[in-house]
Amino acid sequence: MKMDGEQDQKRGLEVAIAADHAGYPLKEDLKNFLKNKGYTPIDLGTHSADPVDYPDFADPLARGISNGDYERGILICGTGIGMSMTANRFPGVRAALVQDAETARLSREHNDANVLVLGGRVTPFESAREILEVWLATEFAGGRHERRIQKMERLNGN
Repeated sequence: MKMDGEQDQKRGLEVAIAADHAGYPLKEDLKNFLKNKGYTPIDLGTHSADPVDYPDFADPLARGISNGDYERGILICGTGIGMSMTANRFPGVRAALVQDAETARLSREHNDANVLVLGGRVTPFESAREILEVWLATEFAGGRHERRIQKMERLNGN
């Protein structure tokens, strides 16, 4: 049986995912969502709801994006703010804190976001699934937006 091109493209696409304790329940839900959609989640922790420090989990994911080990990643902490601030310190990382499907679409289409950041305490699971689905399905528009991405990269010394 031949699968359609979109499903073929998704199969095997690895998506790194990490969270602190406040994001742990949502991370677990989104891992299952990714699997059901044909993606392979790479779980970088945390692996429980025990208190941890968000930079310890943003670092390996953002470093992996920066080094080219992962194409896309998802970070989750209580509000998403700490994960965003940490991840965006790495060259080539464009982490977007997203609250709804429209900002998810625009973060990909206009900003070529390669890390989706969610607030585990402020984003309902159903909304997070919708956000993730839109974010994964949206392609970067390029064009005038490419020039802006290049300017951001130069600010980082790239």
